[in-house]
Parts: sequence; structure tokens; C-alpha cells
Amino acid sequence: MTDEQLLRYSRHILLDEIGIEGQQRILASRALIIGAGGLGSPVALYLGSAGVGHITLVDHDVVDLTNLQRQIAHNTASIGQPKVESIQSAIAAINPEVQVEVLQARADTALLDILVAQTDVVLDCCDNFATRQAINVACVRHCKPLVSGAAIRFDGQISVYDSRDGNSPCYACIFSPQTLFEETNCATMGVFAPLVGIIGSMQAAEALRLLSATGKSLAGRLLMLDGRSMEFTEVRIARQPDCPVCGKPH
Repeated sequence: MTDEQLLRYSRHILLDEIGIEGQQRILASRALIIGAGGLGSPVALYLGSAGVGHITLVDHDVVDLTNLQRQIAHNTASIGQPKVESIQSAIAAINPEVQVEVLQARADTALLDILVAQTDVVLDCCDNFATRQAINVACVRHCKPLVSGAAIRFDGQISVYDSRDGNSPCYACIFSPQTLFEETNCATMGVFAPLVGIIGSMQAAEALRLLSATGKSLAGRLLMLDGRSMEFTEVRIARQPDCPVCGKPH
């Protein structure tokens, strides 16, 4: 670690739970972020500022004026620009050392199978059920920890699905792929702006603790936030033996 890195990351290094060894793990790690919107913005900025060595961003969309109410990595000058390129520039302005690979594409099964195999942690910051299920399948297949967050209206949730642990459930253990799910989106339902910042920041925290081997993750626990009253509810979740994704040999 260089003198400049020791200074840049000094506040992490001062933490006994992280220290130099933990920060070095972060610097050597790779993170995959699916979604460059409300959740992906704080996730990418915090992982970049913390020094995650290589970040891959995947999103097919471009920045729109309506995004700016909550997607804090973008700005007015970014309107019309691919979201992944906008966030790439934002990270570079904070920490030019971080390697940021961007893909303006939809995260389909084939792409996820390639990208998940190459990373250390996956962050689901997308906004549709089918993609969430595809991300989960790829994470189970390649035994990669998944940090999943969601936010709509005043309601948020976050959990970690870590298939490296035989007792940890996967996303499909809780949200069955066979369930008929009515998609909701911000364009029709609205979203309280700081909510995505809260959940996204928590996703970044979970990812950094996983990468630095610090503390205990949210695996096996679903944390839900009611933004109207700012109350958290925690639900313990178990792996399902009949789960169509992790309940079978893989």
C-alpha cells in the first residue's frame, strides 16, 4: 500500500475490525453492480470511495430528468448519457485509482453467467423481478455472495444471500420464481428520495464487510424499513430444502 493510499484510506485503517489487512482485501477485490439508478448510485460511490479495486457496472438505461430526484451519482449535465458512464465519471472524480468497467446492456442469463464468475461480491440494485431471479441463479451457480436491496414508495428491504454457507437461503427461498409477481416502478408508484440512499448505503456496507471479512453479514435475515415511521423490522429466514434454485444439487 502506497503512502497516498495509507492516507486516503486512513479512517478505515484506524478501525481495529478492518485495519491494513482488511483494506488490502478491499483494494484487491472485485464487485459487480447490477443497476445504476437509485440504489446503484450510493452503492457505486461508496464502493469506489472505499477503494474496491475493480467495479463492473451493468445497466441498459440513460439518465433522465426524473432520475435526478434520487439517483445521486448523476447530475443535470448527465441527462441523455448512459447511466453506467455517468457513474463511471462520478467514481473517477472521487477515486481515480479504481478500475471501473461499464456495460450498457441488460443483465441477461448469458451475461450474468460470465460476470458473476469473475467477481467477489454481487450487488443487486435492479428494479425488476425477472432480473433479480436471474442474478440469484448465477450467484448460486458460482457460489458468490449476493447483496440484494429494493425500495419503492416508502418501503425498503435488504438482505444477503450467501451460497457459500450451506445454511444460508438464496433469494428464491423467500421469493419463489413461480410466484406471479406484479411489477411496480417509480414512474407509477413513486419513491421517497432518501430511501434509496439508505438502502443503497446499507448494501455498500454489507459488501464492504464481506470483502474485508469484518463482522457478521445479513445472511439469514431480511431487514425491512418503513420510511414513514423510520422503523426497521427483521425477519429470520431459513434455507428451503425444496427451493428450485439452491435446494437441488448445483
